[in-house]
Amino acid sequence: MTKKVLAAMFISTLIFPRILAGLDLDVESLAGKEWYGLYFGGDKAGYAMNEVSIGDDGQIVIVEDARFMISMQGVRQDMRIFSRRTYEPDGALRSIEYEVEDATGTNTFEAQVDGDTMTLRTSLGGDVSVQELPAPEESLADAMKLGRLVRDEPEIGDELSYSLFEPLYQREITGVSRIVDEEMRVLQGVETKVYKIETLLEPLGLTTTSYVTEHGLTLEDQVDLLTMRLEPEELAKDVDYSNDVIISNAALLDAPLENPRERETLALRIEGPLSEDHLFNDERQTLEAANGDFRFKGRLLDVEDINPPELPVTDESVAQWLEPTPFVQSDHERVRDKAEEILDGETDAWKAARKLNAWVYENMRTTFSAQLSNTLDVLETMEGDCTEHSVLFIGLARAAGIPAREVAGLIYVEGPDPGFYFHQWAKVWVGKWVDMDPTFGQDVADATHIKLSEGDLFEQNRLLPLIGQIDVEVIDE
Repeated sequence: MTKKVLAAMFISTLIFPRILAGLDLDVESLAGKEWYGLYFGGDKAGYAMNEVSIGDDGQIVIVEDARFMISMQGVRQDMRIFSRRTYEPDGALRSIEYEVEDATGTNTFEAQVDGDTMTLRTSLGGDVSVQELPAPEESLADAMKLGRLVRDEPEIGDELSYSLFEPLYQREITGVSRIVDEEMRVLQGVETKVYKIETLLEPLGLTTTSYVTEHGLTLEDQVDLLTMRLEPEELAKDVDYSNDVIISNAALLDAPLENPRERETLALRIEGPLSEDHLFNDERQTLEAANGDFRFKGRLLDVEDINPPELPVTDESVAQWLEPTPFVQSDHERVRDKAEEILDGETDAWKAARKLNAWVYENMRTTFSAQLSNTLDVLETMEGDCTEHSVLFIGLARAAGIPAREVAGLIYVEGPDPGFYFHQWAKVWVGKWVDMDPTFGQDVADATHIKLSEGDLFEQNRLLPLIGQIDVEVIDE
């Protein structure tokens, strides 16, 4: 159930080109390949290759090729994330090629800069879209941020700002890198100064810690539980699928929770690195800081007072949640036709939402898979975990004229390892906002749902600092 959040972590981590830390103005000095082992929670999870090359025409090409090999409930999963960024000899961004390869196939993002315009071509679920965007500010200097920062004997506290265009989010991400410490290490028999650099990407709520030599080579990068470590190629590729990301990141309980699906309320004490961005308070939950930790109170939402509108919903205040996105292709003919078929003329928004929810729950085959989910792919395969259930339901809801958005956080799961697991569900506006869970077939999400994020993949990045860092205690038994 953590798949989409973990995919976001992997992808977000890779927007920081590692080998570029070694690039100075003399690009040729570090042309070549470097290999890194990828570790999640201390266990090997994959490997990455970074390469810098210079073409005969003087263009600089930076390639990152990362492969994640993990386990989900004992099932082996593979995901590949590939990017190629090309810069003109003067440092101007020329193009970006970005691919995410998983069990369903390859999704591609191709950006081409021409003057003041960038053309972004996206292929997801077999559907191709083309956008014209303003050319981003990114240049080779931004990609060289860490190398620039360690030049000329810098001091602790020195910092610089940069920006990189991220095709996955279709926006430019800004950040600030700052030297916070330095130390001497012996590397290959030579005493070398190593700088500790923290990079803050405030829009994503992420902080990366990098260890960079005085010559500009990145030895290690850390983003929460994910670490990239410089290794020989053979060692980097030594991965055995031993990292089960489902169990290892859950907040397990000492004893099962009684009546988890039927209870009216639930009170919890939560420990972990929650920030203001995670403290959602609404009709169905309160989550507040208290005495060094956090207190959660979940409630089963009362839906007796719903006064549902007729479809399609036309309320301007929720109109943004009717719009299609690259991952929720609610305007596609296949999605619209399926929603129309399921509803069979139903125009009451609340009844329609419940029909869609029931259809997804009854027709989806539940499996675990590491993939970058989108509505069209799921409609084709009709299988997946909570990510696929919710992205299909949301796509169908928007196609039917029901405002809907993604919600992510934790939910209690029974079984041999009872506890709170990372999860994704949906929220629909049917006269008021109602949390629905198509994975569990719940028209009203039960009281064990702990909302920590609301919105698309970009917003779900705010969950990344919490993965594997949450402890939960039931306080109302």
